[in-house]
Amino acid sequence: MRVYVSADMEGVTGLVGADDVQMGGRDYERGRVMMTQDVNAAVRGALAGGAGEVVVNDTHSTMRNLLVEDLHPAASLVRGKPKPMGMVQDLDASFDAVVCVGYHARAGSLGVLSHSYMGHEIEDMWLDETRAMGEIGFSYATATAIGVPVVALSGCDVACEEVKEWDARVRTAPVKYARDRFAARLRPAQEARAAIEEATAEGVRDAASRTRKEPDMTEHALSVRWQSASVAQQLEGVPGVTRTDDRTVLVRGRLPGLFRLFGVFQQVAASLTGQAPYC
Repeated sequence: MRVYVSADMEGVTGLVGADDVQMGGRDYERGRVMMTQDVNAAVRGALAGGAGEVVVNDTHSTMRNLLVEDLHPAASLVRGKPKPMGMVQDLDASFDAVVCVGYHARAGSLGVLSHSYMGHEIEDMWLDETRAMGEIGFSYATATAIGVPVVALSGCDVACEEVKEWDARVRTAPVKYARDRFAARLRPAQEARAAIEEATAEGVRDAASRTRKEPDMTEHALSVRWQSASVAQQLEGVPGVTRTDDRTVLVRGRLPGLFRLFGVFQQVAASLTGQAPYC
């Protein structure tokens, strides 16, 4: 079995503030250690569940967070940016399962370090105009469209609840319990990593027994509401993109193509705003 691990940072064990997850923050180097240990727990779980190969994608910020020398030796690593497919770079139908480590709740949710991709620049996102989503939902929808099931996720309790709204079969490992956006009751680190390992192993075993789905050829609609009307106005210049109001854009297409196009949206927004996240 081939297992793909998409690793973010905000949902990692013990991390609750911007200084924990932003390069240059006073606790960022410690955060890198914690992130690497959570990922290693997922790799151990994948191997215990029957994986013969594990690929890890470092997806947070600069995408150069994981400590390469401390990463589990059974895992290969996709590192650095830009990546055309961002959080699902190198995921294709040859994989049997996706595991999401350190994921966080979407913008507007009272989860730890909650946001959607760009700090507070993205106010909300929808798939097919009615289903609110953030990074969890978009990664889930894209993986599912490729034909690979998401089988496990770790993060705060709000993030774990969010993925269950997409698929109740996903095994979850809540590593902290949100008390506010920058506060949580932390699960003991050893216990949290044991939970990640167990959820991953169970999810990978479950994937082995599932009937694989064919790639989804359905056309979907992606809507994004920005804080800045300037971003929406500039994106309207992209073929196929329309504005539904001053700050919201809509585009239709198939996944994973929409996911890649959204990466272009982010580059346009970053060039216009330059706002720091978590303000």
